Amino acid sequence: MELNPAPDDDAVRRGYARWLRRGTWLGVVVLVAGFAAYLFGATPHVPIEQLPALWDRPAATYLEQTGLRPGWHWASLVHRSDMLVLAGVALLASCSIASLVAAIGSFHHGGERVFVGICILQIAVLVLAASGLLTVGP
Repeated sequence: MELNPAPDDDAVRRGYARWLRRGTWLGVVVLVAGFAAYLFGATPHVPIEQLPALWDRPAATYLEQTGLRPGWHWASLVHRSDMLVLAGVALLASCSIASLVAAIGSFHHGGERVFVGICILQIAVLVLAASGLLTVGP
């Protein structure tokens, strides 16, 4: 008698895909909302007229000239149309985390400790990368 039946591979894939689809749609909705905010005149943090002069500059110069700080400072400005677009991009980049959490549940239920560990490590790497704690350069 097996105490912990292995998770059905299709069920794990479907759960992962379901959360990935939800996260992707949420990111797309936020992107469209940001674009609509631009169209209907919501105030951006960086005036659109300044963008062409900033596009070819290094990131540090862009941050300095726009009054932004490195890291997640933009999140405090999400009420601005351009930062709302950035929030959509951040959601799209991070929506796999919820999918991995769903997979952890399936793997844990099936007793697949190695896969649970792999998922936890993947989440840790994604969160660490997004945290801004690891930087390169001055």
